[in-house]
Amino acid sequence: MSQFGAQMHGKSDRASSGSGKLKSKIRDKRRSESGGYFASSKVAEKGSLYKIRARGGNRKDAVKYATFANVLTKQGYKKAKITGVVESNDNRNFARLAIITKGAVINTELGKARVTNRPGQEGGINAMLIEG
Repeated sequence: MSQFGAQMHGKSDRASSGSGKLKSKIRDKRRSESGGYFASSKVAEKGSLYKIRARGGNRKDAVKYATFANVLTKQGYKKAKITGVVESNDNRNFARLAIITKGAVINTELGKARVTNRPGQEGGINAMLIEG
């Protein structure tokens, strides 16, 4: 957990009981309910990764800045330079801020492609060509 507080996932401690009365707190928050912060993987001239502590003390890479994507074409996977973000279903401002998430449509040298993985948790960007 961070010294600045943790992002919690799970039910609210103050959920309504249905009658309008607030339920009393049964237990405290558990460490297993704490989650990570949003990685906000962005397009940049120089790519970089950073490490995240995962469950069980394991480590996983997160993309901070991305330059290239592995794009699936009819001939197979090809490494292509990312030129920008066209649209994102998660947030309409992500395209403007050049933030890449799963399902985002990116511009590459090969054409437009849709991101098929989670770059903030997997350490790379995989995409499928949709036009080119």
